[in-house]
Amino acid sequence: MSDIHDETYGAGNGRKHADGMADERTFEALPPPHGRGFAQTWWGQAWMKALEDTALDLAQLKAGRRLARAGAVGAVSVRPGRITAVVKDPDGTPHRSDVLLQELGPDEWDRFLTMAIERAGHIAALLDRDMPPHLVEDSAAAGVELLPGIGDLEPSCDCEAWDHCGHTAALCYQVARLLDQDPFVLLLMRGRGERELLDELHERSVARAEAPEAGAGGEAEDSAPEGVSAAEAYADGAILPPLPALPSLPPEPGLPPALDTEEEPAQGLDVAALEFLAAQAAAEAYRLLAEALAPGHERHVVEPELTVSEDAVRLAAATPGPTIEARLAAVSERGRDGLALAVQAWRYGGRAALRVLEEEWTPREASLARARAALEAAWEEGERPRLRMARNRWTVVGADVQLRQGQDGRWWPYRKDRGRWTPAGPAAHDPATALATASGSE
Repeated sequence: MSDIHDETYGAGNGRKHADGMADERTFEALPPPHGRGFAQTWWGQAWMKALEDTALDLAQLKAGRRLARAGAVGAVSVRPGRITAVVKDPDGTPHRSDVLLQELGPDEWDRFLTMAIERAGHIAALLDRDMPPHLVEDSAAAGVELLPGIGDLEPSCDCEAWDHCGHTAALCYQVARLLDQDPFVLLLMRGRGERELLDELHERSVARAEAPEAGAGGEAEDSAPEGVSAAEAYADGAILPPLPALPSLPPEPGLPPALDTEEEPAQGLDVAALEFLAAQAAAEAYRLLAEALAPGHERHVVEPELTVSEDAVRLAAATPGPTIEARLAAVSERGRDGLALAVQAWRYGGRAALRVLEEEWTPREASLARARAALEAAWEEGERPRLRMARNRWTVVGADVQLRQGQDGRWWPYRKDRGRWTPAGPAAHDPATALATASGSE
């Protein structure tokens, strides 16, 4: 057993079968998990999800989290089909709490062991105290569900609650911490201790390795089909399975996890800012997926990543609130007013609009000639506004209206507001359309 396992849980006590195999392990009480979640690994989180999806009373779950965080859960006994601990109320009253989980039957264990020895990586992962997703997926494909699902965790407590009470919930949260370090805890609950399981895997592995030696005439038979190189297989497209259909776009971005730990956050941790960033990450992932699923996406040029300053503007455009806005203004080095102006540009056209706000450059003469022709064609003689050109910025003489040309050839409308040129609308390919937007006639 690994050093971290021994140090964290202690040696524990073990009951044994008649054949010497341990069928119970006892783990010493764990210290409170100050400032941490109960599960860091994906399988520990899957255990908690089974609890939280099953419980009918969310108030009891919160009570259980508080008890577990307060160190109210005593030593945890784990044996096939059951976990047990004494959990104390805030006033010190002890309660014996049990949570039952269905053991796997002999046929299910046979399928699991057969699947495991076919993939050496599964055995290596377990020995490394890991439970990779593909092990669970391959087990499910063999008809063996290792992780509990909704309704699989059955509570029993001497407080006589009919559903999960705060005591059984606290026990489950504590077990999630045990599972984080050692997935054999789950396998013991399902009916097999670590030593017993590894011995069975070893026996099957040896039998599998010795099986080909029984060939006719005393010679080993090589029944494995002759393979081909990966390059040859890939070149022969006829043998490749068809690609699966693209996933459909969800109706909306996913919800980020709630940071309800009922504990004071660690010093320097801004919970509101973290929740805001999580929500924006979900929204950005949704936008990227929508773009990836759109027709012709493979022909689009991949743009470089946003700079820190650009990303600060993107986040500020989501209206995060005054405190976070102040931090974004400092990070972007724009100040509050400069950030507000940049946000206005971003909302009209993202990165391209932000660049037009900040950049000055000289268009080619051919581009300028096309723009002049488009403007002349849009108005009758004598009605056409006079424009003063300075590089890529054309200002209407005698009016607080301006056009700005972007590097992509589009035109952006601007108006002067309190002495500053501010974005007035989205881009247009036709300068006359952009000018009409800036003038307020559209």
